[in-house]
Amino acid sequence: MGIYLNPGNKGFWKSIRSEIYVDKTGLIAYTNKCLNTREQFICVSRPRRFGKSMALEMLAAYYSRGCDSAELFAGRKIERDDTYREHLNQYDVIFLNMQRFLSRSKDQGLTEYLAKTVVAELRDAYGEFFSEQETDLAAVLEQIYAKTDREFIILIDEWDCVMREKKEAEELQRQYLDFLRNLLKDQPYVALVYMTGILPVKKYGTHSALNMFLEYSMTDQDVFEEYTGFTEAEVEELCRQSGMDFVQTGSWYDGYQFTEFRHIYNPKSIVEAMRRHRFSNYWTSTETYEALKIYMDMDFDGLRQDIVTMLGGGRVRVNTYSFQNDMYHFRIKDDVLTLLIHLGYLGYDSENKEAFIPNKEIMGEFENAMSVGGWPEVMRILRASERLLEDTLQGEEEKVAEALDQAHMEAASILTYNDENSLACSIGLAYYSARKDYRLIRELPTGRGFADIVFLPLPSSGKPALVVELKYDKTAETAIRQIRDRQYTKALEGYAGEILLVGISYDSGRADKPHRCVIERVEK
Repeated sequence: MGIYLNPGNKGFWKSIRSEIYVDKTGLIAYTNKCLNTREQFICVSRPRRFGKSMALEMLAAYYSRGCDSAELFAGRKIERDDTYREHLNQYDVIFLNMQRFLSRSKDQGLTEYLAKTVVAELRDAYGEFFSEQETDLAAVLEQIYAKTDREFIILIDEWDCVMREKKEAEELQRQYLDFLRNLLKDQPYVALVYMTGILPVKKYGTHSALNMFLEYSMTDQDVFEEYTGFTEAEVEELCRQSGMDFVQTGSWYDGYQFTEFRHIYNPKSIVEAMRRHRFSNYWTSTETYEALKIYMDMDFDGLRQDIVTMLGGGRVRVNTYSFQNDMYHFRIKDDVLTLLIHLGYLGYDSENKEAFIPNKEIMGEFENAMSVGGWPEVMRILRASERLLEDTLQGEEEKVAEALDQAHMEAASILTYNDENSLACSIGLAYYSARKDYRLIRELPTGRGFADIVFLPLPSSGKPALVVELKYDKTAETAIRQIRDRQYTKALEGYAGEILLVGISYDSGRADKPHRCVIERVEK
C-alpha cells in the first residue's frame, strides 16, 4: 500500500470504528455501474464537512488492489449487491488530495509537484514499465496500461481548492484544468474518476476543459441525494439510539431538500449532537462567520431584501445558471445566492427554483454575520422579537400591534409591504426569536386553504401553538374569523393543548399605526 497509489482501507476502517457510523456503502453499487462506461467521470460537490472525504476513503478501501477489505464491508449494504465481489480490491487506485498538493507545492508549480510526487511512487511499483527520465504523469500511466493492461480508478478530493484559494489567479486555474483534462479525458487507463469539492466544475469563463464530467451539486444531486447527508430515516434511528428528540433535531439540522429525499440533515452536526447529547452550532463553528458576511454585504440590487425575506421564513427565486462556479466572478445577486447554496448556507428547492435558510443552526450564523455591523435595523428587530413573542403569549394585543409598527419602520428601507406574502416575511422576521421554541411553518395546508404562519411548539418548550392569519388592507377580526371558519387548527396533527389564534392586519392607508392585532385562545 502507498500514499497515493492504492492507499488501502485505513481511512474507512477508522470510520466504521467511530462511535457513530451511518452505512453509505450503497454508493459503491452506483459507482460499480459507472465503471468503463460513458458515465465514468463523476463530480460530486457538497459543502464542507458533508462527508466527501469519507466517501472517497470508502471507495479507496473497496477498490484498492493489494488489501483485503472484505471484513470491513461484511454486513454492509453493498455486500448484498450483485456486483460486490466482482470489483472488490481489483483496481489500482490513485488518491489525490489537491489541498495537500497545493499547500506543499509552494514555489514549485502545483501540477509539476503533483506529477513528480505521484510518478515517484508509481516508479516503486511499476518502474520497469517506463523510462527513468519520464516525469509526465499521463504518459507514465499510458505506458503502464499498455504493458500491463491494468486500469486505474482515480479519486480526487478538494478538486476546487485552486479556484477557492487562488480566486484571482486565472492563468493558474487554466493550467490546472488543462492538466486534469490531459490526465483524465479519453485516456484508456481510466476505469473511473470520482471527484469531490465544494464548487461544481462546468464553467470557468469559456474554458470547459472538464466537460466529460457528470455533475451532482447542491442544486441537483440526482442519484446521490441519499448520500449527500443523513436521511430522515437515518436521523430518526440515531435519535432513538441516543435518546435525543427527533423534532428538535430537525429544527436544528434538517432543511437540505432534494427531489426524492425532501429532508436531508447536516451529517457533521448530527454526529456531534448525538455524541454530546445537546444541540448547538457544530457545523458553523468550523468556520468563522466572516466568510458568510463577505457575501452578504455584496452590493447587488435586491440581495439584502432577499436575505431579510429568508430570515423571516420566506423563500426567494434564484436563477442558478448564471453562476460561473467560482468565488470571484459575481455579476448579479443570483450568483451570490447560488454560491451560498453550494456552501451550505442556503437550502434549495429545485422544483420551484427557490432558496431558503434551512435550519436554526444556519439561521444563527446569519445573525452572527449581521451582528458585527452593516445591518443595524435588522438587528434591532431581532433583539425586540423576544419581547414581541412574550406579549403575544400574554395576549397583549395593543403591545403586539405597536411592536409590529416599530418592526415595520425598521425594515422599511429593506422590505416593502405590497401584499400578504411580503407582510408574512416581515412578521416572520419580527418573531425571529420564536424559533428557539417553535418550528415556523409558512403556508400550512389545512384542507380548507392554507394557514399563513403556524408556530408549532417543540416538545420541550411547554408553550402554546400559534396560528397566525394575515390580512392586507382588511381587518384583524376578518383574519380571526377565517381561522375559525376554515378550522385551521385541525391541521395541527398530533398536537394537543392550548392554541393562540392571532389575527394581524396591515392598513396601507395609515402611516402612524398601520397594524392591528386580535388574539384568542382555544384548546385542542
